[in-house]
Amino acid sequence: MSIKRIEPGKRFSAAVVHDNTVYVAGTVAPDPSADVKGQTEQILKRIDQVLAAAGSSKSKVLSANVYMTDITKWEEMNVAWDAWVDRSNMPVRATVETKLASPKYQVEIMMIAAL
Repeated sequence: MSIKRIEPGKRFSAAVVHDNTVYVAGTVAPDPSADVKGQTEQILKRIDQVLAAAGSSKSKVLSANVYMTDITKWEEMNVAWDAWVDRSNMPVRATVETKLASPKYQVEIMMIAAL
């Protein structure tokens, strides 16, 4: 069984491919000054890049975990999510309210996808 690490960094990789599965790390917006919708759009664009580097795509996402600092902004996040998600291949998803690593981040998303 091979393991491929996508963009390994100081503390973690952007994704890890094992067998036919891609594990995408928790991803935050590169520009955290954006609102919840904007941060979510940035995150999903970044996840598209990471999935492509792994040889996968959003149509192969199996599950997603969305972490938000303010669940009352859930609809704002969903506007970006609904514009991004592949309607023919809906993943399972959990959305929870929590503190994130830095107060400047309002959303963090991690995913698991097939190759």
